[in-house]
Amino acid sequence: MPKEISIDCNSFEHGGDIYRVAAELKIQERKVIDFSSSVNPLGVSGKVKAEIRRNLKYLHNYPDPESTIMRKRLAHYHGLAPETIICGNGSTELIYLITRSLRPKKVLVTAPTYSEYERAVLLQNITPSITYFMLNKENCFEINPDEFIATLRTPNSELHFDIAFLCNPNNPTGRLLKKGDVKRIADEAAALKCCLVVDEAFIDYSPDNSVIQSVSRNPYLIVLRTMSNFYALSGLRVGYGVFPQHLVERLKEFKEPWSVNRLAQKAALTAIKDRAYKKETYRLLDEEKRFLERNFRKLKIAFFPSDANFFLLKIENAAEICRHLLKKGILLRNCFNFKGLGENYMRVSIKSHRENAILVKELASLIVK
Repeated sequence: MPKEISIDCNSFEHGGDIYRVAAELKIQERKVIDFSSSVNPLGVSGKVKAEIRRNLKYLHNYPDPESTIMRKRLAHYHGLAPETIICGNGSTELIYLITRSLRPKKVLVTAPTYSEYERAVLLQNITPSITYFMLNKENCFEINPDEFIATLRTPNSELHFDIAFLCNPNNPTGRLLKKGDVKRIADEAAALKCCLVVDEAFIDYSPDNSVIQSVSRNPYLIVLRTMSNFYALSGLRVGYGVFPQHLVERLKEFKEPWSVNRLAQKAALTAIKDRAYKKETYRLLDEEKRFLERNFRKLKIAFFPSDANFFLLKIENAAEICRHLLKKGILLRNCFNFKGLGENYMRVSIKSHRENAILVKELASLIVK
């Protein structure tokens, strides 16, 4: 029998809170099967673990506040100038840094998408105007670039946008905009003097569609990256952004010192060089994605095509399914708080085959009569 649990899956603002579940069920954290956070099921690479062990003896030293070596190595990796890179405590820190320093008054955000864009804007000491570019299930939550551009061009002087946020691939839908479409949007944003923030948190699964190298040619384009998802470094909190040169000094004025610890800096640099880890990730993702898609079809569960390591599902009783599995220590991402979705949607990450098989079995027991 599932254990009784007092917490509601609607109380989880983000994925990954295994701690509350473990405490409530009185089980070890490692026994919670977490489908709510979209982290590489391979876990941290062996090379990264070895690098962390080598650096434990240096923890008495403060980390480099400028992340100098990390920025230089990332610059070489991407073919960029080091001075255009700012490292952060995950890319979410940089989202808040952008809104805190630029203080946008008129903002364009897709919906549904990552909720921290809106929250970061609303936390500023201003009364912002947020326009939502609504996506719909009829076209699988695709972002139509022409319609997005048309919204940017809204012929109302009061709606001239200061900033537009674009998550690519989008979270929680998993839908990808091709590189050429993102560049078209970025060029239009520049013509309108609107800063376009492209959050590439999941672009490592479609690396050829990154626009990170376009920043040097576009003074209004910002690209954010994280090491949390593809490289499974969520617990170390490390990310970075590439910014137009003229914005860098202004952003640094608002940035806290030492936000990227020594181990995070070392781990990030080791992770991006681990080609074997990347190759195995792509193999595993392809295999397990096909496994889940095949079983979703068998169970007649509506799912949306994904270019990331998670699926958005639409099930009439999704909220109840989330609550039921929570009692068993299986954490799903109820999408109740995503604008444009609701309690009939949930997001599930792609995990190991054993864990994916458990999920399929549990869903079958709840759906098949």
